[in-house]
Amino acid sequence: MSTLKAHEKVIFEKLFDRGGYVLNFNDRTYAEFFREHGINIDADKYRGNGSSKMRRLRAFWEIESDVIVAKVLTAMLEYACAVEKVDSADRTKAISILSRLSGKAPNTEQSVQTQEEFLRQVFTDLKLARLNIDAQLQSVIEQRIDEIHRSLKSEAALATIFLCGSTLEGLLLDAATKQPQQFNASQSAPKDKDGKVLQLHSWTLENLINVAHEVGMLSLDVKKHGHALRDFRNYIHPRQQAFQQFRPDMHTAKISWQVLQAAIANLSGQRKT
Repeated sequence: MSTLKAHEKVIFEKLFDRGGYVLNFNDRTYAEFFREHGINIDADKYRGNGSSKMRRLRAFWEIESDVIVAKVLTAMLEYACAVEKVDSADRTKAISILSRLSGKAPNTEQSVQTQEEFLRQVFTDLKLARLNIDAQLQSVIEQRIDEIHRSLKSEAALATIFLCGSTLEGLLLDAATKQPQQFNASQSAPKDKDGKVLQLHSWTLENLINVAHEVGMLSLDVKKHGHALRDFRNYIHPRQQAFQQFRPDMHTAKISWQVLQAAIANLSGQRKT
């Protein structure tokens, strides 16, 4: 049982509660998020006060220990900072609370990086030739990057997000097929119900980002902010976009472009991972 105090819970309610939903998670991604931390959020013990995502989150921080709660809420705060604009004062308060729960002193240098901090990074003269991809794929990537620039200039947010997401997925899948043993042996590698690692062509963009980070190909900030591109493929279908109430704007488009640039810099060795 955690020692979260009433006034501390208010901070996390404000940061994560979206009318019973939690941030922009759907049922699948919510379960996957907790599964990364060894938690089955669908278990009956978290449903005592209801089955909504927020009610289960409240049950989670009531039931589990300070250390576990701190670990998961820290990751959720990182996720929130990647997909939304987070109030800096609430973020600072949350970091202080999480430090208390984990028994560690706050470290501002290693605190959660905001979208604004990520966007301030500048990537110039990215050399696609250093990606170790074949000439045909490089030509396609160059064409897509040119189209991304035109989409950004035209403020075509949805087009920018799709182009960035699909391009990143293509580059990561190419990297995975060149090092299948390393990717398949990763703890983050997606598995079927029998515990067998899925074929690489079945991996989602989220899977590829998580594993590429684990094996040292992508930096932590790309993993964190790469969630702005999460499940982009689903939104190609208007019905899915309407169901998820996905409303892309230019801020999300710029984050998506920044993620792609940072990933290319990582994969090409022009930026440390």
